[in-house]
Amino acid sequence: MNPVRNFLLEDIILENSRARLTPLKASDFTVLEEVAYHPQLWEKGLTKISTPDELKTYIDAALEERKYGQSYPFLIFDKSTNEPAGSTRFGAISLPNKRLEIGWTWMHPKFQGTGLNKAIKLEMLQFAFEVLKVNRVEQKTDLINLQSQKAMAKLGAHREGIFRRHCVTWTGRIRDSVYFSYILEEWPETKERYFRP
Repeated sequence: MNPVRNFLLEDIILENSRARLTPLKASDFTVLEEVAYHPQLWEKGLTKISTPDELKTYIDAALEERKYGQSYPFLIFDKSTNEPAGSTRFGAISLPNKRLEIGWTWMHPKFQGTGLNKAIKLEMLQFAFEVLKVNRVEQKTDLINLQSQKAMAKLGAHREGIFRRHCVTWTGRIRDSVYFSYILEEWPETKERYFRP
């Protein structure tokens, strides 16, 4: 028996006044086409989406990961503009260890710096700690992605260290990854300090 709720078979909607996260579906291809092809999104990413075939492959892989309990991908919807914004997911899910990762987050540049990311992370962290009762939520990013590191730190994530030569990006570059985390015991204080209006 899993020590946390097995949410992988449920259709979860996470929502607040700014953002709505809905389970990613194959039919979301059409709305994600509106935001996925901006080259700035993939400059420092592990993957690249620049064509319909690449977007379809990305969605298919995300849905396959959900099927096998590896991740739970979402469509991001910005309620303030009434537009799709991108995608994110719970990944690296280890229910026996009460641990998961928040990541694979990408949003069209016009939504970046608008507060949408904060609204998304609040819903995901609340669900992870307050509903699933996990002990740990991880985040990671490329060592050269200073913007992403700054965003994680700004929302109270604890920088833990660097995994050297950790991943290979779509360009063939070998990436060092910076790991951040939140833990259950610190979540109430972190929520109050970093996520209250």
